[in-house]
Amino acid sequence: MKGGIRMTIQEMKEKKREKGYSYALMSELSGVPLGTIQKIFSGETVSPRYDTIQALEGLFRDSPMVCEESAAYQVNSRHTQGSYTIDDYRALPEEQRVELIDGYFYDMAAPTPLHQRIAGEVYRQIANFVMERDGSCIPLISPIDTQLDCDEKTMVQPDVAILCQNDKVKTWGVYGAPDFVLEVISPSTRRKDYTKKLSKYMAAGVREYWILDAYQQKLIAYFFESEICPVIYGLNEPVALGIYNGELEITFSYIAKWIEETMNAEMYR
Repeated sequence: MKGGIRMTIQEMKEKKREKGYSYALMSELSGVPLGTIQKIFSGETVSPRYDTIQALEGLFRDSPMVCEESAAYQVNSRHTQGSYTIDDYRALPEEQRVELIDGYFYDMAAPTPLHQRIAGEVYRQIANFVMERDGSCIPLISPIDTQLDCDEKTMVQPDVAILCQNDKVKTWGVYGAPDFVLEVISPSTRRKDYTKKLSKYMAAGVREYWILDAYQQKLIAYFFESEICPVIYGLNEPVALGIYNGELEITFSYIAKWIEETMNAEMYR
C-alpha cells in the first residue's frame, strides 16, 4: 500500500454516516464520478485505484491536523489546534508544509507536476500581460506566505495571486488580502479550497477567486464585487479576469492538453 492512505472503506462508510454526506455531495467535493463512488461503497469495485481512494479519503481527512509531533509544536505547550499563531507557524521546520487558518494547522502535501504546470501557466499569462503593459499590479506564485486577515491566526499560501496595492507586499510575503487568487485543486485540498478558503477569501476582501479543478476539467470563478453565485467554465474557452475589466483573458489549451495526458497516463499506470 502506498504511503498516505490510512482509512479503510468501512471507516469511510462510518465517516459518511457521521457527516451525513450523500453520494452526490461526495462526488462534487472529491471529483470522483458518482457511479464510481457508488460501486466502491456497495462493494462492486473491490480494488479501487489509489488516486480515487486518496481523493475520497481527503473528504474525511481534510480537517485541522498535524501529522507528526515535532519540537516546533512545543514552542509553547499552551498552544493546541485552534490557538496556534503566526509565531508558531514561523517556528516550524522549513520542510514542514502547512497553512495556518484561524489558529488551526492544515497539512499540505507536496504539489504534483500537473499542479505546478497549471499554476505556472496561469501565472505566466498574467505576468506577461502585466509586463507588456508596464502594469503596477504584482503577480505572485506559490509558495508565498500570505497573512490574509492581518491578524496572528491565519497564514495561507495561494497558488497564484495578484496584488494591486503594492504596500501589501513585504520582504517576507504578503500582508493583507490579494485582489485575485487562484487555487489549483488537489485531492488533499479539495474540501478546504471549495469551502473554508472560499469563505476566508471572501471575508478578507479578495475581489476575485478562481478554483481550477483539473479532474473535473472546469474552472469555478467567484467575482465577489459583482456576482453572488460562481460562474462555471469549461477549459475549452478563455476566461476574462474581472479585476482587469475583461482586458486579460486566460486560455487553457495547454492546460487541457496536460490534464488529458496525465489522466491517460494514470489510466494505464
